[in-house]
Amino acid sequence: MTTFRSRPTLLVPLAASALLASGAGIGWAAGGADPAPATVAREPLAQADHPRGADDKTLGLSRVTIMPGSVLASHHHPGTQIAYIAGGTLTYSVETGSVKVMTGPSDDPTLVRRIRAGETGKIRSGRWIVEQPDENHHAANRGGSPVVIYLATLLPDGAPPSILN
Repeated sequence: MTTFRSRPTLLVPLAASALLASGAGIGWAAGGADPAPATVAREPLAQADHPRGADDKTLGLSRVTIMPGSVLASHHHPGTQIAYIAGGTLTYSVETGSVKVMTGPSDDPTLVRRIRAGETGKIRSGRWIVEQPDENHHAANRGGSPVVIYLATLLPDGAPPSILN
């Protein structure tokens, strides 16, 4: 598991570069006023290179844990990503594009709400979103318990899971 600790503001550009180089991809975790370090951990669970029907893509599955107080910097994904919130509540802000917050099984989903550019919404446990490459966003864990997200990604070969804006 890869773990990131918050750093002073002057180190953010350097740390962000290291995150992208390492493939951490979910974004930079930065703590708030709390002196305890906030953390974000991304754990790759499974991957298939060149899955049938997507010869130039990589299909991945990972788990991200976002500790209370952590903030994910503005970023986007170079491919399509499905994010299922398995625990906690994610505060999610859309900068460009829009995201549908869904609940229920994928074969019969229910629309909870749409978060549009300039809006922030809470995505609770049991809900999911599909993120597209043209959607820029940032997020935070404003709650008291960890946010756990399962991610399924379909990315161009060699692309990082996310790109800081």
